[in-house]
Amino acid sequence: MGSEQNDSTSFSPSEPKLCVNGCGFFGTAANMNFCSKCYHDLRVTEEQASSAKAAFQKSLNPKPKISLEPAVGSSSTSSETAAFSEPPPPQTTAKNRCLSCKKKVGLMGFKCRCGSTFCGDHRYPENHECEFDFKGEGRDAIGKANPLMKAKKMERI
Repeated sequence: MGSEQNDSTSFSPSEPKLCVNGCGFFGTAANMNFCSKCYHDLRVTEEQASSAKAAFQKSLNPKPKISLEPAVGSSSTSSETAAFSEPPPPQTTAKNRCLSCKKKVGLMGFKCRCGSTFCGDHRYPENHECEFDFKGEGRDAIGKANPLMKAKKMERI
């Protein structure tokens, strides 16, 4: 009587279950019986689907119309038109070309501290007439690393 266990209340260790996708790895209950890679892929596709759905819903909703009646204050009308105006298109810059010679650099482009990409010939600051202040940056780094330590004045006896 005392040696019998109730199977409905006790948790028995079970064999690990394979991933639901059948990729060959083991899945966990926390990941809905998916392996970690398949679960991550599932979450990414769900996020993309939800963002696409939100964009679709936004495109279906018509833009609010601005009334042509004059408002009490002239500043409120100008703020309404500014709020509903189209944003300017983003500027496209060729990040895969050298800024100096316009040569395609592909994956081997060198990023300078000035924020531009250069080829192997123009990768050094003196070769592309870099306007970044390396000395000032160095001074600031040294100043932050070595703060000025000043002791209090000693009182004379």
